[in-house]
Amino acid sequence: VQLQAYGGGLVQTGGSLRVSCVGSGRTFNTYTMGWFRQAPGKEREFVAAISRGGGRTYYTDSVKGRFTISRDNDKNTAALQMNSLKPEDTAVYYCAASTAQGMAVMVYEYDFWGQGTLVTVSS
Repeated sequence: VQLQAYGGGLVQTGGSLRVSCVGSGRTFNTYTMGWFRQAPGKEREFVAAISRGGGRTYYTDSVKGRFTISRDNDKNTAALQMNSLKPEDTAVYYCAASTAQGMAVMVYEYDFWGQGTLVTVSS
């Protein structure tokens, strides 16, 4: 599957932003979808994941209660709604697809990656 992320931008602290990802092909609903982020000089880190059918989600502790992951398998899309943004959320955000069984939270568990979209939160 090919993934393309979009929707990044510049937002002030406390603001909201939604990043989305569209996938190609007819097998989008066979993948666990995840969002990762990578800040300058740091390693790529897990943000959120959603199961194939969308019934289960999982978040890293730092975004719980602020971010919401969702997907629409009919449209081959996944999204990350980000609220109450903080400067430390500034990063390039990547969507990714995993064939792993169960919830995947590690970079190596993901097989396909989008190109990334930059989110900048100003203080």
